[in-house]
Amino acid sequence: MSGSDPRMAHLTQRDGEPAFAEPWHAQASAMASLLVASGVISGAQWSETLGAKLREAQLAGQSDDTETYYRAVLSALESLLDEARAISGKELIQRRDAWERAYLRTPHGRPVVLNGDV
Repeated sequence: MSGSDPRMAHLTQRDGEPAFAEPWHAQASAMASLLVASGVISGAQWSETLGAKLREAQLAGQSDDTETYYRAVLSALESLLDEARAISGKELIQRRDAWERAYLRTPHGRPVVLNGDV
C-alpha cells in the first residue's frame, strides 16, 4: 500500500486489507460524510452526484478501480460545494494549489500539513 499511514492501521476490511488504499481516500470519505451530516448537502444529492461522476468516468473509459472511485468522490465534492456556494471556484483553486505546494514540500512518508497557505 503506497503512502500508507500507520495511524490508519486499524481501518481494515474483513480480509485484512486496508479499508482505504491511501489516507486521502479516508479523508475524502470523511468530508462527504460530514457535509451530509451537517446538512450542507443532502444524502440524495451526494448519491446522485457521485453516481453521475462514476458514470462519467465509465463513459470516458476509465478503469473500474479504487483510484477512479475516489477521483469521482473528489469531483462530486467539488461540484456539490460549488452548487451550495460553500466555497467559490477561485477559493477552491487556491486551496487545491496550497495543498499541492504543501504536498510537494513534504518529505515522503510524512503527513502533509498546511501552514496557513490558503
